[in-house]
Amino acid sequence: MAVAVALRNLARWPPAVASTAAPRPRSFPFSANTIRFSANFIVPIVYPPLFAEPRPVLRLARAVGGFDQVGGSGNQSSKDSVSQKASTWAEPLLDFVATNFLPLALLSGIALGLVNPTPGCLAHKLSLSGFSTCGIFFISGIMLHSRELGAAVEAWPAGLFGLGSILLITPFFSRLVLQIQLAPHELITGLAAFCCMPTTLSSGVALTQLVGGNSALALAMTVLSNLLGILIVPFSLSKLIGAGAGISVPTAQLFKSLIMMLLVPLVTGKVIRDSSKKYVDRNRRSFSMISAILLGLVPWMQVSRSRSLLLAVKPAIFAIAVGMGVLLHFILLAFNTIAVRSLSVVSGGDQSVFSKKENLRAVIIVASQKTLPVLVAVVEQLQGALGESGLLVLPCVALHINQIIIDSFLVNWWLRRDQMSAKPKEV
Repeated sequence: MAVAVALRNLARWPPAVASTAAPRPRSFPFSANTIRFSANFIVPIVYPPLFAEPRPVLRLARAVGGFDQVGGSGNQSSKDSVSQKASTWAEPLLDFVATNFLPLALLSGIALGLVNPTPGCLAHKLSLSGFSTCGIFFISGIMLHSRELGAAVEAWPAGLFGLGSILLITPFFSRLVLQIQLAPHELITGLAAFCCMPTTLSSGVALTQLVGGNSALALAMTVLSNLLGILIVPFSLSKLIGAGAGISVPTAQLFKSLIMMLLVPLVTGKVIRDSSKKYVDRNRRSFSMISAILLGLVPWMQVSRSRSLLLAVKPAIFAIAVGMGVLLHFILLAFNTIAVRSLSVVSGGDQSVFSKKENLRAVIIVASQKTLPVLVAVVEQLQGALGESGLLVLPCVALHINQIIIDSFLVNWWLRRDQMSAKPKEV
């Protein structure tokens, strides 16, 4: 009935005629919202589906890669799925790399040196090893807080023991090494001479910084042991190993080299830090990773230079020498750990400077490592007095790399233990 009335009214409506008068607005006798066909069927007039909320069926189509709402793409869902899967496995991998960045950098350097030694040899000829050492100490100066200098002064007893262990006590372990019979004998002699060396120029400080130890104390022990070692190492070698063999060490040249490679970059970095503390503190992790990369350049160049000698020695003999070097480093770690803990008990327990975690870790790491560059400089001056120079250095190259790798895993173990202890205990 309503429809019939509406049609009749429309039929009576006069047709439009040409007129100059302004057109009158049209009005309809029915509602513009609904048209009633019956009492039970009401059809609302709504906006076109183009502007409507997407229906569930469209969302289901998107889930299976079909069509989507206007402006969408059927490939978007597959891209989202791929990105989610990639993030699922990439995130743990990145966490693993960040946690074990230093060991991975060292192992990568070794692998590159073995596969293709040419770039490493070229880098050594360009004095990149000196650049890496200067860079590490420059970063050490940048990351050195002024309060850490005070901490190094307060921990002077620990530093004094560290110097004594490096230069006076651990050289006597060379007597134990010389008791081992192995041919060629230069492999054993080289390890014995390595015991008489001062601590590493860079890796001990870098590892101490990574573990949150007393880096200022580590720096002090490193600088002083290498400077004093110029005077003490020739005496140790002649009395403990050389048995009277004439040993000539270029004292003035080594002393100047250590000043330029250690003290100058360290002081420069500290001056720069004092002028831009906020920037340095915001990027401490980046600086630590750069220091690890610079440290990884050392085994890369050393393995590249020694690759030919490494291939000339029988694998079984060289493996024994490497195993002995690893055992020697573990013995040094155990000795310094027991000695520091014993001194902490004797000198006051928990109140002693030896019982502080930062000092203990710095002394254990720095006092247990030995430097390779000083050994190389000394061996070059011996002119074959103790045997073939290349064979003397070869096991020390392996030990130098192994001690850094072992201590880097020790640092990671310490960091994980600190994280576990820092977590709140579950009730």
